[in-house]
Amino acid sequence: MINAVKRALIVILGILLQFGFLISIQFFFNEHIAIISLFYRVVSILIILGILKNSTRLSNDLPWMMLIIMFPIFGTILLLTLGRSYSKNKLLKNIFKYEKEYSKYLKQDEKIKNEILDNDLDNLKYIMNRTGCNVTKNNDVTYYEFGEKFYPELIKELKKAEKFIFMEYFIINEGVMWNGILDILKEKASKGVDVRILYDDMGSIAMLSTKYPKELAKYGIKCIPFNKLSPFRGIFMNNRDHRKMTIIDGKVAFSGGVNLSDEYINVNSTLGIWKDNGIKIVGDAIWNLTVMFLTMWNANVQEDKDILKFKYDFKDKKDNGSYVVPYGLSPLHNDLIGEDVYINMINSAKKYLYIMTPYLIIDTDMVNSLIRAAKRGVDVRIIVPGIPDKQVTYTQTSSFFEVLTKGGVKIYTFTKGFVHSKVFIADDIRSVVGTINMDYRSLYLHFENGIYMEDCKEIKKIKEDFDKTFKESKELKEKDVKVGFIKNIWQAILRLLAPLF
Repeated sequence: MINAVKRALIVILGILLQFGFLISIQFFFNEHIAIISLFYRVVSILIILGILKNSTRLSNDLPWMMLIIMFPIFGTILLLTLGRSYSKNKLLKNIFKYEKEYSKYLKQDEKIKNEILDNDLDNLKYIMNRTGCNVTKNNDVTYYEFGEKFYPELIKELKKAEKFIFMEYFIINEGVMWNGILDILKEKASKGVDVRILYDDMGSIAMLSTKYPKELAKYGIKCIPFNKLSPFRGIFMNNRDHRKMTIIDGKVAFSGGVNLSDEYINVNSTLGIWKDNGIKIVGDAIWNLTVMFLTMWNANVQEDKDILKFKYDFKDKKDNGSYVVPYGLSPLHNDLIGEDVYINMINSAKKYLYIMTPYLIIDTDMVNSLIRAAKRGVDVRIIVPGIPDKQVTYTQTSSFFEVLTKGGVKIYTFTKGFVHSKVFIADDIRSVVGTINMDYRSLYLHFENGIYMEDCKEIKKIKEDFDKTFKESKELKEKDVKVGFIKNIWQAILRLLAPLF
């Protein structure tokens, strides 16, 4: 923990030094302050015009423009430090390179493609066309409504591993859950199984030391901290690997909201009951997840020349009528896949749309889509935590309650604890389970993954999970979402700043 604090302080100091250097230029040339101010104003106007011209999500870009208008020097410096620019970062360039290179391994089955096109399955059509991921039908899917139900299945499948185990997680934290997994990984690695761990350096900063990869290497386990924190890397620190997946021999894969830390299986949770989910896939859809993992891995170490050796051939083909497509999000692309998949589901819902999310910090496109759905008679319900993990973030979330409630959207708080699930379901027909929160970080800044399902039998189980959770939650009425004058202003300020952080 002391190590983590030191690292965090060094990173903060590095960022402050960057700001200090740029600002000090202004004072160093104090006699030319008028010229410097004019220069910054001209630059800020050009930046704002550029943002306006290229913006596809104006509510996300508006805070940057307001900040630059009000504080030309500070706003411009902040944008240059935290704004989106990937061209000079080696790792991000490598990720983009491998995404492009590995796209040749994701060839859509023509029969399934024609089914989607012939039957006007618009949501599937969008995912197929925009994500580059395969839509598959040869799968068995299992949904777990709590981490503690997910965990024993993960352990059971890890024990069966014969060739490789790939694990990619935002958080790894030593404790009951991770130690149980690690014991198996050590044993498998000692027997020649290719064990690879990818975790986010910032996500695990308070849990793992900088030497942790070397510690695992002693047991034959390969380990990479993604996007290692550095005081002078500026913007790229804002783009984290929030994905969660385990792939075993290409035969079975797990994903969902569960990280590898005890609270996710309701051990030592300080927030009441931790409501999360997991999902298991056996079938062709696993290959999408495998390619995602290997893209991130080889962007870091360039280890694999032939990734097809990791693809398992499911020879017993079956067509149970269901479509399953794991897909990835990346901040490297203009398409906002995560938000667009969600909005497509909202817009296509006819009877009901249910959502579970830990955070509700969304732009006007999402707000208006939810309200339009409610106004056309769709039963729109959103479950958020009853016990929040971060008070400021929850204040941002609650700032949307009034406008959504007035628009006919029903907001529920899970009274027993914290909701970490990221689940959409509509009309008993389609669902998304994955890592994608309804906030700016997940939708715009992070590497994420989701699993879209249509006409899948397991959707019935997801619906049952929602029905049970509604009974354990409180529906907020109009009187519950009204706030006083001061809090109203505070919520407005936090909402304005949300896209910046």
